Amino acid sequence: MTRRGLLTVGEVCYSTLAMTKPPFMPKDQPTSFAKSLGYAWSGLIHTVVHQRNMRMHIIAAILVGLVASAVPLGLAEKAILIFCVTLIFFAEMLNSALEQLVDLAIQQFDEKAKLTKDIAAAGVLVLAIGSMVIFAAILVHDADQIFRDLAVIQRQVLFGVPLTFLGGALMHESKKPKWLDAIFTLGALGTWAATTTWTQSYVMSALMLGLLIVCVATAIARHRLR
Repeated sequence: MTRRGLLTVGEVCYSTLAMTKPPFMPKDQPTSFAKSLGYAWSGLIHTVVHQRNMRMHIIAAILVGLVASAVPLGLAEKAILIFCVTLIFFAEMLNSALEQLVDLAIQQFDEKAKLTKDIAAAGVLVLAIGSMVIFAAILVHDADQIFRDLAVIQRQVLFGVPLTFLGGALMHESKKPKWLDAIFTLGALGTWAATTTWTQSYVMSALMLGLLIVCVATAIARHRLR
């Protein structure tokens, strides 16, 4: 076959592959940025629904937001805390995606597949421990300012305990009636609104609100799965 003939066959094969959609691709491709955001949001809620560690990270992030919103921290300290929280979320979601990919490729037990999952989980654990150390270092650095007014600590504990409980209850995997989740939602949002009246950082308050929205969306997703 001539060189021209080889080129023609190659072009035909390329055109055929370009027009044929792979079987694993979804029928409806994201055609807008809004749809892409919707798919990303679905991935986030799916991770929270099915991964207990992700729910624990969210509860821990709410506690971080409570402390950071009550203490007048510097811009660098706030940025570090927000970066640590989002980095842990990213690592946990990446770990979950890797687990799904390994399970898809390996349909039976394999020692290397187990090792892959263990190493990915260890990466999340290292990030979580590092973030805890950073958070503790910030608290120690600002200890004098924190303990200068014990009323602030008492107030945060008074509102922080029910807020954390309500967020965890919304995400919990136990079956709950819709009216109970509605009560939890109203209680969580009302408690959060109360904390904004004395907040030292509206950025941290906005972070807590975003986390509560994730908690509510998780509860809604659980009801849809039943």
